[in-house]
Amino acid sequence: MPDNNLGQIPVTPPIGSPPPPSAQPTTTVTPSSQGSGGNFLKILLIIVGILLLVFGIFIGVRALLSRFGTGGEVKLTWWGLWEDSGVISPLIAEYEVGHPRVKINYVMQSHQDYRERLTNSLAKGEGPDIFRFHNSWVPMFRKELDFLPSSVMSASEFSQTFYPTATSDLTVGAGLVGIPLEYDGLVLYINQDIFDQNAKTPPTTWDDLRQTAISLTKKDEQGTITQAGVALGRVENVDHWQEILGLMMLQNGVNLEKPTGKLAEDALTFFTVFSSVDGVWDATLPFSTQAFAAGKLAMYFGPSWRTFEIKTQNPNLKFKVVPVPQLPKTTPNEPDISYASYWVEGIWSRSKNKAAAWEFLKFLSSKETLEKLYQNEAKVRQFGEPYPRVDMASLLSTDPILGALITQAPSAESWYLHSRTFDGPTGINSLIGKYFEDAITAVNTGTVAAKALEPAASGVEQVLSQYGTSGK
Repeated sequence: MPDNNLGQIPVTPPIGSPPPPSAQPTTTVTPSSQGSGGNFLKILLIIVGILLLVFGIFIGVRALLSRFGTGGEVKLTWWGLWEDSGVISPLIAEYEVGHPRVKINYVMQSHQDYRERLTNSLAKGEGPDIFRFHNSWVPMFRKELDFLPSSVMSASEFSQTFYPTATSDLTVGAGLVGIPLEYDGLVLYINQDIFDQNAKTPPTTWDDLRQTAISLTKKDEQGTITQAGVALGRVENVDHWQEILGLMMLQNGVNLEKPTGKLAEDALTFFTVFSSVDGVWDATLPFSTQAFAAGKLAMYFGPSWRTFEIKTQNPNLKFKVVPVPQLPKTTPNEPDISYASYWVEGIWSRSKNKAAAWEFLKFLSSKETLEKLYQNEAKVRQFGEPYPRVDMASLLSTDPILGALITQAPSAESWYLHSRTFDGPTGINSLIGKYFEDAITAVNTGTVAAKALEPAASGVEQVLSQYGTSGK
């Protein structure tokens, strides 16, 4: 029924009169019951706030543990090569003092079958958190290598800290996959006594080296070489022929992904002429490192670490180390090109403690720590690992052995032609090296370089495809 009184002013009942029946409340709320409801609501809000706070703390702790590992202690396993624990332990101890939750287990690995053992360990999910690998191994391990976090070191900082070849060699896509703690590469060793006796100066170009080698080679009446000018031209007994050939080809502008054409043919032919034409080296001689240590070789190519072997075999040998020869310059500011070969520390992409591992590598690669590492190494051998950092070059630039190496480092390049990386029969260096070995042997037995390089080019393409890389 419609309300005809809508809009009319209600009549106020007399004071003291009871309210009309329709105005009687069905439920009476007393002041005490209103206070209880407010307190309950406040308590409920406090409980919810506490729960949210606890949940936030839980999330934060879980994120922290996710970053630095589960549990109260972070354990890192580091597989190294060449350096025993006596050299590394003082650095680990120093780091652990400043990072008491981090415990690092350094395991020195044998170089024999190292690449295969590392591959199998990672495949089984049992890999070390940190492991050493050769700069040419990136294609073989890129799926297992974690990317360097920008919070540890940005790409710009990395490129400014280390020699350019490190950025080139360790870049995968838009990221970097390792930090070098050392640097090495080819240098030219010369026998000082032989050079002094013949009034010779170290060659700076390949033509100079060839003429010097011819003049310093001695043979007996039967034509047997008694003093070799330089160890080049063959694969049977020339240590580091892979790096030497790679150097020649890079200097000559060869695209090693497709080693065909005149530039590649000229480099291959030039490598072989020292044996096939000039006769300054042949297959009857001992390995080049041994021949140089014995004082029977005037010039020898090798990395700086070969010094230890030479000194062990002949402590009295007088020799110098100089930069590798170059081609004549076409422009005044054209940089020299040398060949780099060095080892790198990487982090396993499936490690549960990647953040802690990267922080440790950042510590190891600092100037202060690298100096300490060098000093520890120099206590057990003639010198430590050459520094990989640009800002540490002055510390070694005048060193009689390492100075030539460091001088060449800023313009060094590298590729997948390396000896003694121990990457096994299926490794990228071994596979590619075998194709170039066959090419050198073919030229030495009369095959023209163009023909000898055809299977090499096909083989290189196949290997690079196998490892999913377009090369460098």
